[in-house]
Amino acid sequence: MKKIALILSLCALCGGSAFAQRGVEGIRKSSDYQTTPDSRNNGFGLKGGWNASTIRGAEQKNYSDLSARNNFHAGAYAQFGFSPQTSLQVEALYSRQGYKAASQYRTTSAGAPNTAKYETQLDYVQVPVMFVYNFVDNVSFHVGPQVSLLVNAKENKNSVNLSDRNYNSLDYGAVGGIEARVGPARIGGRYVLSLGDIYNDPKMENGVMTPDSRIDNIKNSVIQVYVGFGFSQ
Repeated sequence: MKKIALILSLCALCGGSAFAQRGVEGIRKSSDYQTTPDSRNNGFGLKGGWNASTIRGAEQKNYSDLSARNNFHAGAYAQFGFSPQTSLQVEALYSRQGYKAASQYRTTSAGAPNTAKYETQLDYVQVPVMFVYNFVDNVSFHVGPQVSLLVNAKENKNSVNLSDRNYNSLDYGAVGGIEARVGPARIGGRYVLSLGDIYNDPKMENGVMTPDSRIDNIKNSVIQVYVGFGFSQ
């Protein structure tokens, strides 16, 4: 009996027989779950991980002492397979982003100059829609567009009104990354390249541009590392 169990285990790990793929517990390939050619790329799951966010853009030069802000993202995904190699993945994520920096053009919420380094927290609901290509059985490349809605902002841990501080509530851009799967589990990393400005065009005060007009042309730049667990259909 022990010899038979050992043989079945080896067959499952090597992708030998369909019976072994269905019946042996332990670490398996993603293809061990398929019942049709594209079923391993169908399903849904939960995911979450770490963000390292900062800013980019034409007016990044007007910021000093710039450093990344580390926080989290979490959410769910659904995957729709077209073939054993290709699929479409749609996600809904809550992502905490932002940056830490100082600027001589920075003003406080009351309009006074503020050159001290400050922390900006930006919380988004993100919806990436990605084309997924499995270039080997358990490793895939992800790329696609993303839209995001800003739902909360804090400056130095104090909540602010998005309109009063001229935040742009809509963000959009592109996502690219790589993911590895071990059975139903997955681990991956991606880069989020935002194309929308964090701030709207500055408001006029008595016909004169505010000091913030020199630091409004910036965009989000985020690295994400995550783990997830999927449920096949």
